[in-house]
Amino acid sequence: MKKKIAILLLACSVFSSAIQGLSSNVRTYAASSHLVISEIYGGGGNSGSSYKNDFIEIYNPTSSTVDLSGWSVQYASASGSFNNITNLSGSIDAHKYFLIKEASGGSGTVDLPNADATGDINLSATNGKVALAKDTTSVSGPEDSNVEDFVGYGSANESENSPVGALSNTTCAERKDDNGTEIQGQGNGWDTDNNSEDFYVTSNLNPQNSSSQGNGGNNNDNNNNNNNNNTGKDNDNMLLGNPSGATSNTSNSNNYLMTKPQYDFSYNNSRHEPNWTSWHLDSSNLGSVRRQDDFRPDTTLPLGWYEVSASEFLGTGFDRGHMCPSGDRTNSISDNQATFFMDNMIPQAPNNNEITWEKLEEYERTLVSEGNELYIMDGGYGMGGTGSHGYMTTVGNGVVVPAKTWKIIVVLPNGTNDVNRITNSTRVISVVIPNDQSCSSKPWTSYRVSVNTIQSLTGYNFLSAVPTNIRNVIESKVDNGATN
Repeated sequence: MKKKIAILLLACSVFSSAIQGLSSNVRTYAASSHLVISEIYGGGGNSGSSYKNDFIEIYNPTSSTVDLSGWSVQYASASGSFNNITNLSGSIDAHKYFLIKEASGGSGTVDLPNADATGDINLSATNGKVALAKDTTSVSGPEDSNVEDFVGYGSANESENSPVGALSNTTCAERKDDNGTEIQGQGNGWDTDNNSEDFYVTSNLNPQNSSSQGNGGNNNDNNNNNNNNNTGKDNDNMLLGNPSGATSNTSNSNNYLMTKPQYDFSYNNSRHEPNWTSWHLDSSNLGSVRRQDDFRPDTTLPLGWYEVSASEFLGTGFDRGHMCPSGDRTNSISDNQATFFMDNMIPQAPNNNEITWEKLEEYERTLVSEGNELYIMDGGYGMGGTGSHGYMTTVGNGVVVPAKTWKIIVVLPNGTNDVNRITNSTRVISVVIPNDQSCSSKPWTSYRVSVNTIQSLTGYNFLSAVPTNIRNVIESKVDNGATN
């Protein structure tokens, strides 16, 4: 009997040791731990590439929203130093993604989904290193105290344990899902601090943004469709709706959705200008950065589309009229520079742009200084205006001169949960101003109309994210509030 007991105890001991050994090899994932780099693609815009642009995707496997202010993604060549940096802003919700659009090789046919941030890093398609950092200064490597996550791929001389395999123009490094499997759409949060184990190389690229569904999320959190293509998050530039149902499909060339961190807009490739532009404005957007005046073509337009040059309005008698104004983006040089892309411009009569329109813009910033945040949409309508050299229908290489300029401004006291704070008494300022030299004979206040008037004029559906019963009330009013 004692011999049998001894054998039984020995067997239990061996079994227990085996279990302990097995448990010591069980991988744990990053849930409730930290943000991770979830996908890397460096072949963007190369010959035969899958997408027009390189991209880096971040995933939040934790149960809390993470503020990305002061964070960055950084890139280095396989054996180089980290001197390519894209600064981040905003936040990433629990179990959600954050897509960072980077440089393009100039080719390709497929656009990325709407990016949450944009940079100009040119990643190698095959070998390199990417760091997610809690700082905006160059990191030294994976052991740097500011590094939140680190991935080496191909022949990278640094990585977490060992690098992912080499990539190509048609493959990416995709992190495994929260259960350690190579299944997309389940939340890419597997993290054993070994890049070669945590990632797989795949031709099934899957760039995901803040509106994409992650593991543990709610499909209704961020409704992203062609009629209301906004992220649903406070301060989003298109929070209140997509007026024309613009899409990022290049076949929709006259209603093509373009998104930048500074503003969103519907681009019209026939008119060579925006149909409408939408942005959020609060005190965080206003600083001391001087006007950059670096008017330039927007090279991020789809390949083959005409890019309006900086000089096309010169000598025509019309100003390069900002839709999202330089004065609304003065907190950083990059933000201000973004307002000088020529697809943010319409030909505007000088007295409209420099007097009437400018006075309205100044008033908007006064409202912000008084403790408000604004959601703003504007654009041009019709064809044919009168500048300092007389009446014209187009300038440059067919850029249409609008007959009128319009703007809608929703005014809210600073706060959160913005859509739900809009009520029947929320102030909405709407104007339609003739695009001619005589418009400055009257103040901008004399051009106030209802939102319904602009909807009838343009055919757009504004404020679609606002509940219908409230929207019907505020869109029918003509503002008569104080202006000083």
